Amino acid sequence: MKSGPVAFLLWLLGLVGFCGLHRFYTGRIWTGLLWLLTLGLLGIGQIIDLFLLPSMVREANLEHRVETMEAGRLR
Repeated sequence: MKSGPVAFLLWLLGLVGFCGLHRFYTGRIWTGLLWLLTLGLLGIGQIIDLFLLPSMVREANLEHRVETMEAGRLR
């Protein structure tokens, strides 16, 4: 399960140049690499992610729950 406060702390690291860590944390590997290589799309994407981050965490947690339920059903 992903934590909102941890995701926001990782987002804050983007303000000092480590952009995209919050995207890696929520399972968005390719966009995390894009953010990392472009400094958060020149800062614009980093600011937009401040508002999108709660939904990213919810979606990552929902995906985890679904995978757990499917794994339990296959046993």
